[in-house]
Amino acid sequence: MAIQKPSIPKGTRDFSPVEMTRRNYMFDTIKAVFRNFGFSPLETPAMENLSTLLGKYGDEGDKLLFKILNSGDFAEKIIPADLGNSNTLASKICEKGLRYDLTVPFARYVVQHQNEVVFPFRRYQMQPVWRADRPQKGRYREFYQCDVDIIGSRSLMNEVELVQIVESVFRRLRINVTLKLNNRKILYGIAESIGYADKMMDITIAIDKLDKIGMDAVSEELESKGISAAAIEKLKPILELSGTNREKLARMKEIIGVSETGLLGISEMETIFDYVEALGTDLDIEIDLSLARGLNYYTGAIFEVKAKDFAIGSICGGGRYDDLTGIFGLPNTSGVGISFGADRIYDVMLGLNLFPDEATLSTKAIFLNFGGAEELCSLKQLAKVRKAGVAAEIYPEAAKMKKQMEYANRRAIPYVIIIGSDEMNAGQATLKDMRSGAQCTVPFEELPDQLK
Repeated sequence: MAIQKPSIPKGTRDFSPVEMTRRNYMFDTIKAVFRNFGFSPLETPAMENLSTLLGKYGDEGDKLLFKILNSGDFAEKIIPADLGNSNTLASKICEKGLRYDLTVPFARYVVQHQNEVVFPFRRYQMQPVWRADRPQKGRYREFYQCDVDIIGSRSLMNEVELVQIVESVFRRLRINVTLKLNNRKILYGIAESIGYADKMMDITIAIDKLDKIGMDAVSEELESKGISAAAIEKLKPILELSGTNREKLARMKEIIGVSETGLLGISEMETIFDYVEALGTDLDIEIDLSLARGLNYYTGAIFEVKAKDFAIGSICGGGRYDDLTGIFGLPNTSGVGISFGADRIYDVMLGLNLFPDEATLSTKAIFLNFGGAEELCSLKQLAKVRKAGVAAEIYPEAAKMKKQMEYANRRAIPYVIIIGSDEMNAGQATLKDMRSGAQCTVPFEELPDQLK
């Protein structure tokens, strides 16, 4: 049999024990903030019915769905006419797909369990999602999202809570960020003011790429969608507005004053800023009128977070969706949420060396093994140390001391505990700090507290 070269699909990754220890530190930090704000945990299946997923993310999003081939003799359902239509063919051989995000499955869950949940329903969810995207730096086909949503309330206080959650998470992770805000109603007002309200989705999809491809390429895309050159010229100064957040909102009132929907969006933004300013924040918040977020289901405030000190795309984003549950049969149930991109946040923290030393440790102390009575004595002390909550282990065999010390060093275990015959008879252990090289003797009964 030929030897197979081990590999994994492009856009996916293995995580080593050191990486997992760091990732768990990050996940635990984010989860602690979610719980502190009163949110409850939820999980949904990795795969959903394709009917649940299709049509919720726009045409471009639908193309990025991973479809799962039906099991069994699925080919029996195919007729020759299907072979020329990829959508029809896919519907015959694929009935399920991997989830694209956590929000649509959440909306499905809420409708399916509407008699069990208490509204407003506050949930957090931390699970992987999959997108058939082109892998590149900071963009993966399998990645984790950490979502927090409030559904069943239209109060703008919920948006304010999300701002506070963003501030709290990134303060604890020590990442300097800018929170960009906009409102889909303002974007509708812009489309209406330049005479293309019916092409609002085409306009938002195009301008959402402004940071990535630049104004010239955005203009070309808008022209390809039938937007006139005169309308594009009207759009440019709006996207390039400068000044304070309040000044931008005041200027937008003048520009889109003919749009009732647009003015409602401005009013919502003013209310959010009133709350945030009254509560006080150190977070850098900026109104970005080019921010659109391409997902079809957003209807109100939209958020995006970018790291200031590290070049990478958005590390967090979300917004208000007024009727996502209506698609599944529960109309008029507004929600708002935000998603933290765990993999990009990890890349930022790694790149800026923000993980504390303890975030890389799985074992704090290791007992050397000398065999015989010393081994049994070490096992007894190990049990006491673990009972005190200290992560510890013992070398599994009585190898040479040099080999055991090298093992501890390669594992970056900070403390080595030595219980030889002399220590056993004296009722004390030798505790060596592997980082400084210093060592001392510690009575057995004091060892757990000393390590803590």
